[in-house]
Amino acid sequence: MGKTGVGRALARRYDVPVVEVDDIVEALLAVTLPEHLPEVHFWRTHPEAARQAPESVVERQIAIAEALAPAIEAVMTNHVGTDTPVILEGDYLLPGPATPSGPVRAVFLHEDDEAQVTANYLRREPEAGPQRHRARVSVLYGRWLAARARTAGVSVVAPRPWEDLTGRVAEAMGV
Repeated sequence: MGKTGVGRALARRYDVPVVEVDDIVEALLAVTLPEHLPEVHFWRTHPEAARQAPESVVERQIAIAEALAPAIEAVMTNHVGTDTPVILEGDYLLPGPATPSGPVRAVFLHEDDEAQVTANYLRREPEAGPQRHRARVSVLYGRWLAARARTAGVSVVAPRPWEDLTGRVAEAMGV
């Protein structure tokens, strides 16, 4: 179980909807041009860049997350302002707006084992074969994100063991 699975499990537990950051990205891609939001459009306008050195890809992921932050924070602000709880889930979430006991809470999952991440991708996408480069990028980006979360006082949880992940995430959020 990863972030999507735990997000859905928490949504069922608390009877709230899930908003996937991927949907926010798709909406922005549909209503903007690359010259308006170049970072958000980057992977579509530069697909070859995904094959660069993992560190370069991570730098790009960070830039995209930072470019998306205002849109994601607008969704959070709307839900806080209307007292409508929601679970936001996705790769591009940053810990900035979260506070340990405030209206916006966060937990970041981080798997630091590249072999495990490679196995996870192979299980989800067997037709692609082992995706070692992608797994390396995921681990490096996860390390950056985990460090940023810890600095912000936001919990970082290891996804394994998967069996009790939902409970551990709920406990880390204090709900």
